[in-house]
Amino acid sequence: MEAVKISPKFQVVIPRKVRESLHLQAGQRMQVIEYGNRIELIPVREISAMRGFLKGIETEVDREGDRL
Repeated sequence: MEAVKISPKFQVVIPRKVRESLHLQAGQRMQVIEYGNRIELIPVREISAMRGFLKGIETEVDREGDRL
C-alpha cells in the first residue's frame, strides 16, 4: 500500500506502480465513489473494451414454479 498527499487544490497523484498495473493513461476518466469512510476511483472503460468480460458466466436461474 502506498500513501499519497492531497495538494492544496485537492489533487492526488496515483503512484506509478498502480498506474502501470491498471494500465491507466493521462486524461482517462475515473468514477469517484464514496464508500463508507473511503474513496474509490474506478477507471471508466470504453464499451468496446467490455466485450466478452462476462464470457463463461452461468446464465441459468432457478425460478419458482409460478414465475416465468
